[in-house]
Amino acid sequence: MSEESQAILKLGVPKGSLEDATINLFERAGWKIRKHTRNYFPDINDPEITASLCRVQEIGGYIAAGILDVGITGLDWLTEGGHEDKVVHVADLVYSKTSNRPCRWVLAVAGDSPYQCPQDLAGKRIATELEGLTRNYFKRVGVDVNVFYSWGATEAKVVEGLADGIVEVTETGTTIRAHGLRIIDEVMCSYPVIIANKEAWADPCKRAKIDQLTLLLQGALRAESLVAIKMNAPASNLDAILEMLPSLNSPTVSPLRDEAWLSVETVVNIDVVRDLIPRLRDAGAEGIIEYALNKVI
Repeated sequence: MSEESQAILKLGVPKGSLEDATINLFERAGWKIRKHTRNYFPDINDPEITASLCRVQEIGGYIAAGILDVGITGLDWLTEGGHEDKVVHVADLVYSKTSNRPCRWVLAVAGDSPYQCPQDLAGKRIATELEGLTRNYFKRVGVDVNVFYSWGATEAKVVEGLADGIVEVTETGTTIRAHGLRIIDEVMCSYPVIIANKEAWADPCKRAKIDQLTLLLQGALRAESLVAIKMNAPASNLDAILEMLPSLNSPTVSPLRDEAWLSVETVVNIDVVRDLIPRLRDAGAEGIIEYALNKVI
């Protein structure tokens, strides 16, 4: 194998529920991943990377074995597979299928059941896709239960009388409530993580590429919650306007041709903008512009 081929980074992209969100995140970070309908090896606009679409449950094992150099998997499946000590945990990326929040694995029971806490389920049947972590959870809380694997439609197991409780993943709890279930405890909080093969991490060329990926993916994710605003501010009321502005460090203030006015630019959380802009206008700011950010490093 040539030195050039050795430098190619083998990237694992999660297939399934995280697939679209992950591909969109890569695009915002600067990498366009184009899927094919007939195979699991999408194109990526970087000659130093080859990409593979893999089940999130398998990525940890592939990276531990050196089949892949780096990839994104869930903390839940990394732990379930027992691969935490076999790979390098490079960074956390807190996002999910529909939001930038972590997901939760929760213990849920029928809404009209008498069960109020894990101890009430002693000797009962618990369905889940996350068998190992579920068993560890019940061992930790000192409850002996019968855990069995669910091949999908886990919420329906309680409704159909096949299980007394389930351990299932949720972002908002909406699907669980829609099935008439009630959450009685949280088993674990999970989110995507970037992991790397130990040998790839020790390779200077691959390490540099992994660092680049991590930096820009984190920057793109951070930018989703921020916007930039720019305005012309009257010099006579500059201090009052600056006091309104939260910022990563401090707002940028630049002189204008008219000395009575200054240009002010800053980055703020997207959630505060709708209340902030009217206040800035009332304080005398003009020409207020809000614009999206691709990355914040």
